[in-house]
Amino acid sequence: MISMTTLKNHPVWDNLSEGVKGIDANALVLEHLALCDYQISGYWDESDSFYENITLPRPLSPQLISSGVIFTGDKRRIQLKFTLNLKTANPPISIAELMLVYDENLELVDENWQIDLNSEFIKV
Repeated sequence: MISMTTLKNHPVWDNLSEGVKGIDANALVLEHLALCDYQISGYWDESDSFYENITLPRPLSPQLISSGVIFTGDKRRIQLKFTLNLKTANPPISIAELMLVYDENLELVDENWQIDLNSEFIKV
């Protein structure tokens, strides 16, 4: 049995980290943005207001802010969280966060958006 003190430094963490690092996260998020044509349909904000269609500006510069592996029973998922910045702004202006969840075949399972609806660059 592995105790909590030995699990902290266990090589399993290195293996998981290497697996996630081997994914081209920017290519995945840019492909997702292109497939949805920089539009989000059916968005509910934190105050339960519904937006039928939201258009994001182009071009965006995604930045990976966290990644992880999720285990639920025998299912394994990869979770990638990005901040989406205006590519032309200096310093970068973040207009949204996007979390993408993929299965072990890198097929999209879920997405979660947090959009700055007060941004002048977002079209609602």
